[in-house]
Amino acid sequence: MATVSAVHDTGVSPAFYVTVVLYLVACVIYGCVFASSREGVAQIARITLVLAFVAHGVEIGWRGVENVHPGTSVREALGFLSWLLVGGYLLATLKYSLQLLGAFVAPVGLAVLAAARLSPSGEALPGLTLLGRIHISLATLGVAIFALATALAAIYLLENRNLKRKRFDGILFRRGVALESLDLLCHRLVLAGFPIFTVALMLGVIWVSQRASGFDRPEYSLAIVTWLSFAALIVTRTTHGWRGRRSALLTIVGFSCAVLVFAIYFARRALA
Repeated sequence: MATVSAVHDTGVSPAFYVTVVLYLVACVIYGCVFASSREGVAQIARITLVLAFVAHGVEIGWRGVENVHPGTSVREALGFLSWLLVGGYLLATLKYSLQLLGAFVAPVGLAVLAAARLSPSGEALPGLTLLGRIHISLATLGVAIFALATALAAIYLLENRNLKRKRFDGILFRRGVALESLDLLCHRLVLAGFPIFTVALMLGVIWVSQRASGFDRPEYSLAIVTWLSFAALIVTRTTHGWRGRRSALLTIVGFSCAVLVFAIYFARRALA
């Protein structure tokens, strides 16, 4: 009961407002990256996003002290998803030049965090056991990795379209984004996220069975479609050599189903 009460009573922390401001500033600076070829601008954008990521981590830690953890509700999972998405991007920038992707990640991270913290709390998740918390946490991590892969897939499709139309003066080409690199990194992210999501799905099945609540909810079917989409993506790439556009489209399809799963859970709790 203490956790249930905390979910409903815990408000936003001062760190939340600091995080929002830093995310907003990062969004503006990443927008400026489009208009400038200077490396200094991209570095400032990255440093600002790092500061936002740190503030976001403090905000999550503050809620943890209040006994509200990422696995306690869909809202908390969304806040955690936002943090993982930004952290995953920053980690990837240590090896790859992905300034353009930051222009997607910063606003998405801000929007998801705002939705998680400012939406109605609704009813607490019933029958939430340790198994349920692990399931939610792993599912959130897997979807965060898929989100990064999907952002890369979207950039790939945009650049591929410009290439076919022989438009070489666009932002993507000016930033020097290589199609092959985007495709390979997207595939590696899917490979990393798939086993995590698979374990989360298996634990979810066990958890639902323990609760005896049935498997007739639409989000359960969508979760399976998500898994099948990414499984098909891996198999077709391995056995049939799928690359590029087809893989990018299938990545977007799989992630769209995952987003719908979160949206249904989110709406059900917020409107309950």
